[in-house]
Formats: sequence, C-alpha cells, structure tokens
Amino acid sequence: MAKPTSTAAKTTASKAPASTAAKGPKTESPSKNKVMKKIATKAKAKGASAGEDGQKKKRRKARKETYSTYIYRVLKQVHPDTGVSNRAMAVLNSFVNDIFERIAVEASKLATINKKSTLSSREIQTAVRLILPGELSKHAISEGTKSVTKFTSTK
Repeated sequence: MAKPTSTAAKTTASKAPASTAAKGPKTESPSKNKVMKKIATKAKAKGASAGEDGQKKKRRKARKETYSTYIYRVLKQVHPDTGVSNRAMAVLNSFVNDIFERIAVEASKLATINKKSTLSSREIQTAVRLILPGELSKHAISEGTKSVTKFTSTK
C-alpha cells in the first residue's frame, strides 16, 4: 500500500462529493406555505381553535359511564329521604359491574356449551340462578321476567 505523496492527491481525496443521504430534507415550496397559512387563517376565522370571545375552549372531561343515576333512582323509590355518599356510590357501582360481569361470563359459558352464538334471556336466567344465592335469585328472576314481558309488549 503506497501513500499518496503529492499534495494534489491529498486534497482531491478529502474533497469527495458528499452523499445525498447526508443532506437534510428539502424545504417546502413557498406556494405550499402560503396555502397552509390561508387554511389556518380560515379555520381561525371560523372559530375552530378559539371560542367566541377569542379564548381557547376548555377541554371536556372524558365521559365515564356508571350506574350511579340508576342506583340513585332506585334508592329514592325505596327510601325517599335517604342520601348516598360518593364513596358509597363508587362501591355500589363496582358491585353492579362485578355482578354484571359474573352473569355475562356464566351466560357466555352456557351458550358455548349449548352451541349457541346468541345470548338469550334463557341463558341470562340460568346464569342468575347459578350465581345469585337463594331468595335473591328468585327475586332477580321475577324482576327479569317482568322486564322482558314489558319489553316484548311495547315492541
């Protein structure tokens, strides 16, 4: 391996053209920038990013679905002068979600065993009989039957 001795050879080796991959991204054309600015000003004029008085809109909280409204309605039917704390409502909501999930899982197992692809009131009724104990099961079944009868009569 011979080293280049002349200075001309050294300078040409160090001034090799840079690859195109090393270059940064090309800037957008000025016409595209103008279009983007026009779109932004039109959106601002319509009030998409600001309220009527020029202030930013407040973000809404994400909606959280709970049974608290229905629990409260039933409480007022049973004991009109009784209230419920937020913590107690959270406990009741967790309870309803837990029982719902247990019944749904059991009904799903029953449907799978019977080679059915649809959950009907029969699977739900059997799941309730299996999950809820004694008298509670009987009351739940009678309320469910009453609800299904009312639903089919309004159809």
